[in-house]
Amino acid sequence: MSDKVIIVEGKTDRDQLLRILDEPVDIICTYGTISFDRLEELSEELFDKDVFVLVDADDAGEKLRKQLKQEIPHAEHLYITVIHKQVAETPLNYLERILRAARFRVAPTH
Repeated sequence: MSDKVIIVEGKTDRDQLLRILDEPVDIICTYGTISFDRLEELSEELFDKDVFVLVDADDAGEKLRKQLKQEIPHAEHLYITVIHKQVAETPLNYLERILRAARFRVAPTH
């Protein structure tokens, strides 16, 4: 497992990030929901990793973000605007800025 981990909701979110990331990063998909057991498991697996959370700007994303804040308190939370709402639909140049600000290496999108 890489030292950097991004937790997202779905496969399309992961695919969007993989288009611009220019370094090894593990991307964990929760598929919108996550069980208590899986949360505990992740908490143990990720305690010594740089963990980032990037979820949709909707009710389901905020619910997941709240759960992750409780179980993985050291995670850094990245946000998209409600204008874009879904990670998978967010323009690559906007995601590039978010990831660069969080110290990720990204491929230029222009």
